[in-house]
Amino acid sequence: MTNNEVANALLQACQKRGIMLATAESCTGGMIIAALTDIAGSSAVVDRGFITYSNEAKMDMLGVSAATLDAHGAVSRETAIEMAKGALARSRAGLILAVTGIAGPGGGSADKPVGLVWFGVALAGRPTIAERQLFVDKGRDFIRRETVRHALELGLQAFG
Repeated sequence: MTNNEVANALLQACQKRGIMLATAESCTGGMIIAALTDIAGSSAVVDRGFITYSNEAKMDMLGVSAATLDAHGAVSRETAIEMAKGALARSRAGLILAVTGIAGPGGGSADKPVGLVWFGVALAGRPTIAERQLFVDKGRDFIRRETVRHALELGLQAFG
């Protein structure tokens, strides 16, 4: 499925369940919320998108703790989970898609290479989950587009 098809399926799944959706995005800079709001009628289920590119934004807008960022870094399981939980607490949404990663071309390291993305998914009433993906480094645009696709797919999978 294309990103547009997955986004449409996710919007329909949310609407069917009466659940609002929000995003907490770092490396995608709003591309996930854009993919959703590109679809007519998305306002029925899309609540908001938090674009938290800097650590300060993650702390100010989502309540990610400085201790988490200091201990684990912005690109980590712990940060993705705190981003998702923070967005859930700060929105009307019942489903949150959170992403934090290294899209490149710089910024990678041996421990956290370019293409590493952590996803956080919070569904109200269920434990928040995190997933790690290491996308092939075929350039910044490729990594960001694959991150959007995977986040949308995780949103669909959250409903079981």
